[in-house]
Formats: sequence, structure tokens, C-alpha cells
Amino acid sequence: MTDRLTLAVVTAGLSEDSTTTRLGEAIAKAASGAVENAGRHIEIEVIALRDLAHGLTDMMITHVASPAVQDAIDTVLTADALVAASPTYKASYSGLFKQFFDVIDESALENLPTVVAATGGSPRHSLVLDTALRPLLSYLKALVLPLGIYAASEDWGHDDLQRRIDRVGASLAAVVLAGSPGGAPDSLDDDAAAARPGLRREVKDEFSNVPDFASLLASVGS
Repeated sequence: MTDRLTLAVVTAGLSEDSTTTRLGEAIAKAASGAVENAGRHIEIEVIALRDLAHGLTDMMITHVASPAVQDAIDTVLTADALVAASPTYKASYSGLFKQFFDVIDESALENLPTVVAATGGSPRHSLVLDTALRPLLSYLKALVLPLGIYAASEDWGHDDLQRRIDRVGASLAAVVLAGSPGGAPDSLDDDAAAARPGLRREVKDEFSNVPDFASLLASVGS
């Protein structure tokens, strides 16, 4: 365990300065500020899926991750918190968003404090958080916070959106600090501490137990 805290932002925004990326980063910044106010520091790592689109497609076909895709996966698996943001397509998350989480093991995000966020052109799609993003991240065993943010085009530039962002950021920071070293009550025993959210997950190498070719040949000849 390390005192270094990290917050991963996975954004499926397709443009360089998409509203989806801006929303995810704003939530992370709000959470970071709340953590700083508590006397701790948290580093923000932004994963722009638009830069990994080709690598994710190749991985779906070959089951081999490129270095960039593997780095992104490892960043999420070793993070203390996650902000997952997607634009709304056909009343759901985008295919690129789903593709990234498709290559992550189904229990790899267990107990990871997570905020879901989405953007769209109309407030009518605001239920995408509860009908699409939340079920997906819950299936992956993430600890999805009750508070999430949907931002329609008309929300940008209004103070209410920033208030919602600050509220969600503070909520995420509270959960992270409760599960980090020095942030939880001293009364927790070891078993309870092990079950707390915010603890780092082990990055597993699925090829670590694959025997080398020489060993396979030796076993055939024996």
C-alpha cells in the first residue's frame, strides 16, 4: 500500500476538447480540490479513448494489448478512484466507451469508487446514467456512487452545473479518503480495512503462468 493517491478519468469524447472530456476532468478537479482541503494529494490521470481506438479494436480481435492500451488498463486497475464519462449515443454509452470496459476483467474494478458521467444534446437522455453506465460499471464490481452527472448542451455556462460537479467531486473525495491510509477511523480492524473501498487492485498478467516453449517440448519428450 502506498500513500500516493490517483484518480483515473476515462473519457470517450471523440474530439480534442469534447464536452465529455471537459466534464470528466471537471469532476476530477473538484474531487482533487476536496482531497487537497483534507491535507492529502491525488494525481489525476486522463485516459482519452479516442487515442486508443485502433489499439482497442486490435485487442478485441487478437486478445493482445498494445503498450498504450495496457498502460491505460493498468492506470485504471491501480487507481484509487475512477471517473467514467461517455457521450450519449442512441440512448446509451458510445461503442468506444463499451469497448474499453469490454477488455477489462469482470471483477477487476471491485470496490473502486466510481463516478459515472455523460453528455448529450438534450436533457431527455439524462436517464442514460441509470439505464446504461451504472449497470455496466456495477457489473464490473465497481463501487458506483449514487451521485452522477449528466450534462446537456444547455447546461454548459450555468452555475448549477458547477454546483453539481462540486457536489459529486466532494462525495468522491470523501469515499476515497475513507479508504486510503490515514483516512479511515483507527477503530477498523485488518479485516474491515481490507474490505474498504479505495484500496488498490492488483494488476494481473494473464500470461504469467504460461509455460515457455522449451518446457512444452521437454514435456512431450518425457
